[in-house]
Amino acid sequence: MKLCFATNNLNKLTEIQALLGDQFELVTLADIGCETDIPEPYDTISENSYGKAAYVHKNFRIDCFADDTGLEVSALNGEPGVMSARYAGPQRDSEDNIALLLQKLSAFTDRSARFVTVITLVLDGTFHQFEGIVQGNIISAKRGTNGFGYDPVFVPDGYEKTFAEMTLEEKSQLSHRARAFTKLVKFLQTNRVDIQP
Repeated sequence: MKLCFATNNLNKLTEIQALLGDQFELVTLADIGCETDIPEPYDTISENSYGKAAYVHKNFRIDCFADDTGLEVSALNGEPGVMSARYAGPQRDSEDNIALLLQKLSAFTDRSARFVTVITLVLDGTFHQFEGIVQGNIISAKRGTNGFGYDPVFVPDGYEKTFAEMTLEEKSQLSHRARAFTKLVKFLQTNRVDIQP
Protein backbone atom coordinates (compact mmCIF):
# COMPACT_ATOMS: atom_id res chain seq x y z
CA MET A 1 0.00 0.00 0.00
CA LYS A 2 1.32 3.43 -0.93
CA LEU A 3 1.04 6.17 1.67
CA CYS A 4 2.48 9.66 1.65
CA PHE A 5 4.30 10.58 4.84
CA ALA A 6 3.96 14.37 4.95
CA THR A 7 7.60 15.09 5.68
CA ASN A 8 10.98 15.56 4.05
CA ASN A 9 12.80 14.77 7.30
CA LEU A 10 14.93 11.75 6.36
CA ASN A 11 15.58 10.92 10.03
CA LYS A 12 11.85 10.56 10.62
CA LEU A 13 11.41 8.63 7.39
CA THR A 14 14.08 6.09 8.35
CA GLU A 15 12.61 5.65 11.82
CA ILE A 16 9.07 5.20 10.54
CA GLN A 17 9.96 2.88 7.65
CA ALA A 18 11.66 0.62 10.20
CA LEU A 19 8.43 0.53 12.18
CA LEU A 20 6.11 -0.04 9.22
CA GLY A 21 8.12 -2.75 7.47
CA ASP A 22 7.77 -3.65 3.81
CA GLN A 23 3.99 -3.93 3.70
CA PHE A 24 3.79 -0.16 3.16
CA GLU A 25 5.46 1.91 0.46
CA LEU A 26 6.17 5.32 1.92
CA VAL A 27 6.56 8.37 -0.28
CA THR A 28 7.63 11.78 0.95
CA LEU A 29 6.47 15.29 0.11
CA ALA A 30 9.33 15.57 -2.38
CA ASP A 31 8.22 12.34 -4.05
CA ILE A 32 4.75 13.73 -4.76
CA GLY A 33 6.09 17.10 -5.92
CA CYS A 34 5.13 19.11 -2.83
CA GLU A 35 7.76 21.81 -2.46
CA THR A 36 5.77 23.95 -0.04
CA ASP A 37 6.94 24.39 3.53
CA ILE A 38 3.58 23.44 5.01
CA PRO A 39 2.68 26.00 7.70
CA GLU A 40 2.25 24.96 11.33
CA PRO A 41 0.29 27.94 12.72
CA TYR A 42 -1.68 26.15 15.41
CA ASP A 43 -1.42 26.17 19.19
CA THR A 44 -1.48 22.41 19.72
CA ILE A 45 0.42 19.40 18.43
CA SER A 46 -2.85 17.75 17.42
CA GLU A 47 -3.95 20.71 15.30
CA ASN A 48 -0.58 20.99 13.55
CA SER A 49 -0.65 17.30 12.68
CA TYR A 50 -4.19 17.60 11.33
CA GLY A 51 -3.35 20.73 9.35
CA LYS A 52 -0.40 19.14 7.56
CA ALA A 53 -2.37 16.03 6.61
CA ALA A 54 -5.33 18.11 5.44
CA TYR A 55 -3.06 20.25 3.25
CA VAL A 56 -1.52 17.25 1.48
CA HIS A 57 -4.84 15.51 0.96
CA LYS A 58 -6.54 18.64 -0.36
CA ASN A 59 -3.78 19.58 -2.79
CA PHE A 60 -2.47 16.19 -3.93
CA ARG A 61 -5.42 13.86 -3.46
CA ILE A 62 -3.41 11.03 -1.97
CA ASP A 63 -3.88 8.95 1.16
CA CYS A 64 -1.40 10.35 3.63
CA PHE A 65 -0.42 10.82 7.22
CA ALA A 66 1.35 13.59 9.07
CA ASP A 67 2.88 13.68 12.50
CA ASP A 68 3.72 16.45 14.89
CA THR A 69 5.83 15.95 17.98
CA GLY A 70 6.59 18.09 20.96
CA LEU A 71 8.67 17.89 24.09
CA GLU A 72 6.75 19.06 27.14
CA VAL A 73 8.81 19.93 30.22
CA SER A 74 6.95 20.10 33.53
CA ALA A 75 9.03 22.84 35.19
CA LEU A 76 8.65 25.06 32.11
CA ASN A 77 4.85 24.77 32.04
CA GLY A 78 4.90 22.51 29.01
CA GLU A 79 7.55 24.31 26.99
CA PRO A 80 8.78 23.93 24.33
CA GLY A 81 5.64 21.98 23.34
CA VAL A 82 4.25 22.90 19.95
CA MET A 83 7.29 25.15 19.40
CA SER A 84 9.79 22.32 19.92
CA ALA A 85 11.36 22.50 16.45
CA ARG A 86 11.54 26.30 16.53
CA TYR A 87 12.23 26.80 20.23
CA ALA A 88 15.40 28.85 19.72
CA GLY A 89 14.26 30.49 16.49
CA PRO A 90 13.06 29.88 12.93
CA GLN A 91 16.36 28.25 11.94
CA ARG A 92 15.10 24.99 13.52
CA ASP A 93 18.55 24.12 14.85
CA SER A 94 18.62 21.22 17.32
CA GLU A 95 21.82 22.37 18.97
CA ASP A 96 20.35 25.82 19.61
CA ASN A 97 17.11 24.32 20.89
CA ILE A 98 18.89 22.03 23.34
CA ALA A 99 21.13 24.84 24.58
CA LEU A 100 18.12 27.06 25.27
CA LEU A 101 16.26 24.24 27.01
CA LEU A 102 19.19 23.43 29.30
CA GLN A 103 19.70 27.09 30.07
CA LYS A 104 16.06 27.53 31.07
CA LEU A 105 16.11 24.34 33.16
CA SER A 106 19.34 25.17 35.01
CA ALA A 107 17.48 26.69 37.96
CA PHE A 108 15.12 23.73 38.42
CA THR A 109 15.50 20.39 40.19
CA ASP A 110 12.37 18.97 38.57
CA ARG A 111 13.60 17.65 35.23
CA SER A 112 10.54 15.58 34.32
CA ALA A 113 9.31 15.78 30.76
CA ARG A 114 7.42 13.88 28.14
CA PHE A 115 7.48 13.48 24.39
CA VAL A 116 4.09 13.58 22.66
CA THR A 117 3.46 12.53 19.05
CA VAL A 118 0.13 12.90 17.27
CA ILE A 119 -0.37 11.30 13.87
CA THR A 120 -3.21 12.29 11.57
CA LEU A 121 -4.12 9.77 8.88
CA VAL A 122 -6.31 10.66 5.92
CA LEU A 123 -7.65 7.50 4.36
CA ASP A 124 -10.33 7.64 1.65
CA GLY A 125 -11.11 11.19 2.77
CA THR A 126 -11.68 10.28 6.43
CA PHE A 127 -9.44 11.63 9.19
CA HIS A 128 -8.12 9.57 12.11
CA GLN A 129 -5.70 10.55 14.89
CA PHE A 130 -3.33 8.46 17.00
CA GLU A 131 -1.30 9.61 20.01
CA GLY A 132 1.90 8.29 21.56
CA ILE A 133 3.46 9.51 24.80
CA VAL A 134 6.67 8.59 26.63
CA GLN A 135 7.60 9.98 30.04
CA GLY A 136 11.17 10.72 31.07
CA ASN A 137 13.65 13.28 32.33
CA ILE A 138 15.96 15.90 30.87
CA ILE A 139 19.62 15.45 31.79
CA SER A 140 22.05 18.34 32.19
CA ALA A 141 24.38 17.55 29.27
CA LYS A 142 24.05 15.80 25.92
CA ARG A 143 24.87 12.11 25.59
CA GLY A 144 24.86 10.01 22.43
CA THR A 145 25.02 10.65 18.71
CA ASN A 146 22.01 8.72 17.38
CA GLY A 147 18.53 10.09 16.92
CA PHE A 148 17.71 13.74 16.37
CA GLY A 149 16.09 16.73 18.02
CA TYR A 150 16.13 16.55 21.82
CA ASP A 151 17.14 12.87 21.90
CA PRO A 152 20.63 13.53 23.42
CA VAL A 153 19.14 15.02 26.61
CA PHE A 154 16.03 12.84 27.09
CA VAL A 155 16.17 9.69 29.23
CA PRO A 156 12.90 7.72 29.20
CA ASP A 157 11.57 6.44 32.52
CA GLY A 158 13.00 3.07 33.47
CA TYR A 159 16.16 3.47 31.37
CA GLU A 160 19.63 4.90 31.85
CA LYS A 161 20.38 5.68 28.21
CA THR A 162 19.24 8.77 26.37
CA PHE A 163 17.33 8.22 23.14
CA ALA A 164 20.50 9.32 21.34
CA GLU A 165 22.48 6.51 23.01
CA MET A 166 20.01 3.86 21.89
CA THR A 167 20.07 2.00 18.60
CA LEU A 168 17.20 2.60 16.22
CA GLU A 169 15.83 -0.81 17.19
CA GLU A 170 15.96 0.02 20.91
CA LYS A 171 14.30 3.38 20.44
CA SER A 172 11.64 1.87 18.19
CA GLN A 173 10.51 -0.36 21.05
CA LEU A 174 9.46 2.49 23.32
CA SER A 175 9.49 5.92 21.70
CA HIS A 176 6.48 8.23 21.54
CA ARG A 177 6.58 8.06 17.76
CA ALA A 178 6.73 4.26 17.82
CA ARG A 179 3.72 4.11 20.14
CA ALA A 180 1.66 6.36 17.91
CA PHE A 181 2.69 4.50 14.76
CA THR A 182 1.90 1.14 16.35
CA LYS A 183 -1.67 2.38 16.74
CA LEU A 184 -1.65 3.58 13.13
CA VAL A 185 -0.41 0.25 11.79
CA LYS A 186 -2.94 -1.68 13.87
CA PHE A 187 -5.70 0.52 12.50
CA LEU A 188 -4.58 -0.02 8.91
CA GLN A 189 -4.30 -3.77 9.40
CA THR A 190 -7.76 -3.93 10.95
CA ASN A 191 -9.56 -1.69 8.48
CA ARG A 192 -7.98 -2.44 5.12
CA VAL A 193 -8.51 -5.84 3.50
CA ASP A 194 -5.44 -5.36 1.29
CA ILE A 195 -3.12 -5.05 4.27
CA GLN A 196 -1.72 -8.22 5.73
CA PRO A 197 -0.69 -8.32 9.41
